[in-house]
Amino acid sequence: MAQAPATDSPDTDSQGEPALRRVMGPRLLLLFIVGDILGTGVYALTGQVAAEVGGAAWVPFLVAFIVATITAFSYLELVTKYPQAAGAALYTHKAFGIHFITFIVAFVVMSSGITSASTASRAFASNLSVGFGLDLGNGGIVLVALGFMLLIAIVNFRGVGESVKANVVLTLVELSGLLLVIMVGLFAIFGGDADFSRVIAFDTPENKNVFLAVTTATSLAFFAMVGFEDSVNMAEECKNPRQIFPKVMLTGLTITGIIYVLVSIAAVALVPVGELADSDTPLTLVVEAGAPNLPISDILPFISMFAVANSALINMLMASRLIYGMAKQRVLPPLLGKVHPGRRTPWIAIIFTTVLAFALITYVSFANEDAIAVLGGTTALLLLAVFAVVNVSVLILRKDPPPEGAFRAPSALPILGAFFCIYLVTPLSGRPQAQYLVAGALVLLGIVLWVITVVINNRLGVRPTKLSDPDHFASSGPVN
Repeated sequence: MAQAPATDSPDTDSQGEPALRRVMGPRLLLLFIVGDILGTGVYALTGQVAAEVGGAAWVPFLVAFIVATITAFSYLELVTKYPQAAGAALYTHKAFGIHFITFIVAFVVMSSGITSASTASRAFASNLSVGFGLDLGNGGIVLVALGFMLLIAIVNFRGVGESVKANVVLTLVELSGLLLVIMVGLFAIFGGDADFSRVIAFDTPENKNVFLAVTTATSLAFFAMVGFEDSVNMAEECKNPRQIFPKVMLTGLTITGIIYVLVSIAAVALVPVGELADSDTPLTLVVEAGAPNLPISDILPFISMFAVANSALINMLMASRLIYGMAKQRVLPPLLGKVHPGRRTPWIAIIFTTVLAFALITYVSFANEDAIAVLGGTTALLLLAVFAVVNVSVLILRKDPPPEGAFRAPSALPILGAFFCIYLVTPLSGRPQAQYLVAGALVLLGIVLWVITVVINNRLGVRPTKLSDPDHFASSGPVN
């Protein structure tokens, strides 16, 4: 879900670069959206969601789908009104026009990319341990996750050219693993080898009622739905975006929502909730339980590794390029904008984001037993805050007359979207304190870097670049 600025050629700038080629039709855009949403969330967090609500684990995924769809209407109005290669920071700047707020939104998006990649790295290590039958323990899992993140940094440094065709292949691989879980689940259910009664059983922690347990699980399950908002960055490369975007985005959300609900039903019907909650590779347990005599359970960990590895790489690409863009605009220390003369990649930004990911993986893994849940939940927390801002921005930007053919969301939806997103951000939703500590530390780091940059700019007598062209901040969020 890399959301790099539209101006990535070293020989052009925002005023002089040619228009992007409009190569994406409805089918390719649909695959792009589905591929961006599918990933680490459902592969790694199904058990943690079930731990909050018991067998009714499909309910939080359904609620997360509804909240995501409401917010998608706001994105659809904005992307058809401003069909540029940009995201939340652009809409925030157009709505509020305050440089610091735009910076915070961009930095929060960058941070969500790093927490998402850290989640994927930890999940990759867990799946590798299961796939090769290793007993690494927590320390070993951390070392593998750090080694994987280092590999991601090396690939990032060398430079990675993403293409729509590559995304199609990755999407099909990710989708195959989830369809495998669904088919095994359905076969076991109709064959009488599953306990379907668990699917409608709420089993909540002692200190939570059903409503609080559902909202707590939804705040975590929402991590599985992020990704749809990234498609706004493809607006300038779509054929007739005002016409195809609404139908394709909503179709993509519906497809992934159905897949997630079916996967969660299959999971709780085949595996007791306690076992799901204790595993970092819950879907592997599902396949083993539903098809114990077939070797397909040996394949799923590697499919999961492939899916989460793709998520980690794309998110670290997005994060490093976003740091680079903010440094070039003089809203972060200019050192972070250095480009390697040989590889022509933002090597200082890559080192900075990798070190930050190292710190997150190490700290969360040793400070909390549910490292994947904390990192994934923090990603959802950061993105839900951004989504709340986007929903409010829609209402403010209604003052701008829309172009002909632009999509208009029903007025009640941005209001509901802002309310739901804000509620899921607050402690009222039952969100664990650990997620606020991680998110708060990241935001505080951004503010410190902002202050350092202001001091540097004042001493050098320079000012940050005006945001008349906010495509420098073009980004929406992480792939999960």
